[in-house]
Parts: sequence; C-alpha cells; structure tokens
Amino acid sequence: MDTLAKQVVVGVSVAAALVALAGAVIAGAARSSRPERTPGPAALRWSPGACVTGDFALTPCNGGVSEVVAIAPDPPGPGDCPEDTDDVLRVGPGRTACVRNFLDPHPGAPGGGGGLLRAGDCVAHDGRERPCSRSGWYGRAVAITPDAAACPEDTLDTLGSGTRTVCLGPGGQVLDRGACVARPPGRVADRSDVTRVACGSARAWARVLSFESAAKDCPARSERYLRSASAPRPVTCLDVLSK
Repeated sequence: MDTLAKQVVVGVSVAAALVALAGAVIAGAARSSRPERTPGPAALRWSPGACVTGDFALTPCNGGVSEVVAIAPDPPGPGDCPEDTDDVLRVGPGRTACVRNFLDPHPGAPGGGGGLLRAGDCVAHDGRERPCSRSGWYGRAVAITPDAAACPEDTLDTLGSGTRTVCLGPGGQVLDRGACVARPPGRVADRSDVTRVACGSARAWARVLSFESAAKDCPARSERYLRSASAPRPVTCLDVLSK
C-alpha cells in the first residue's frame, strides 16, 4: 500500500474512533440526564401551618378544612392559643394544637360554642362552653377572671372553670330582678334545680325581688329566698306568686 492509501485508511480509522467516542459520550450523557426519583411527601407533623381534616386528622393542605395556628401546652393557659382559635385538639402528651377553620362557621367566635372561653360565650352548669344558638346552657359570660372577687359589678352569678371564674350576666337560666322561677322540688335546691320560666306561665311560682348578702336584708314582702354559696350576691329574695 502506498503512502497515500495509508493516510486514507488511518484517517478513516481515526474518524470511526471519534464517532464511537462521541456515541459513548452521548450515551453517557443520556444516562446521567434521567430524572431522579421524586422523594415522597414529607411526614405530616403537628406544627403551625399544618392542615387538618374535618375529622381532626393531619392532611396535605390541598384537602384540609382548618389550619394549626399554634402548638400549646395541655391544657392551654391564658394566651397560649390565639383569640380566633376555633378548636383545641390534644395531639400528644402535654401538647395541644390550636386550630382555625379556613371558612365559616367559626365556632371560636363569641357565642359559637368552641375554641377559647371568653366574654360573650355561653356555658352549662359545669362551666363548659355551649353554642348560644342551642338550648342547654346556663348563662352567658361577661368576663373570665382569676376569681369571683375580680368579676365586674354587674355580674349576676359565677361558675368555676378550672383555675378561672366565669362571670355571668343576664341570659339563659341566670336570674335577674323581675325574673320568675318554677317551684323548686324541695326546701333545699341546687342551682340546677331552679328553673327560670316566663312570668305569665302557669309554672311561675315566685318573682325575683333583689339579690342580697344576707336573708335579713331582703325586702319586707319577700316570703322566700334562695341561697347560693358561689354567687357574688348569695341570697336571691323572692316574692311568692303562687301560694
């Protein structure tokens, strides 16, 4: 083979090698450009910003109905949950989640029956909150204080709620001047045994005349009285309507 032929053969061999190398490089580049496996969703945790289902379970935020707005001790103390909290959920030893709905209704609004106990809420005899729109509540809170002595002057009754006192104003079964009550079942009646009724009702037994610190301070025409150890004015003076 002459010199020219050798140059042609060598040139072809080198070109083939370059093509093969380029193929190897392209093939390698194709393998390295494959997308990596997408990692699974992060573990759901009870933390601010997490979303909650209507059954109070954690969920990705494209399917929740409420949001965790704070994590608080169990039970939460004053100021541990934001005021607009709709519900408080126990999520572990010593931990609760304060949650708020994305949309109405908001049970944490005053009178709504959920969230934090505050002025405007309605409570049962045991001090637990009840929706004001439903029956079964005893009184409406005008303030929440550390003790009964700190209640406002216009407080008509009080209920204990843990380490706090619920100061109650007019409304529900709480008695005020001019209210009428049915006859209690016995001489000694518990607060829950005293039922407020319409004064025009056949069940009306007596009318409230005043509230005093002692029975001796009742008006002269007061024939009976009710005593409550927890009320700020413990003696309720009554004018008996039905003899």
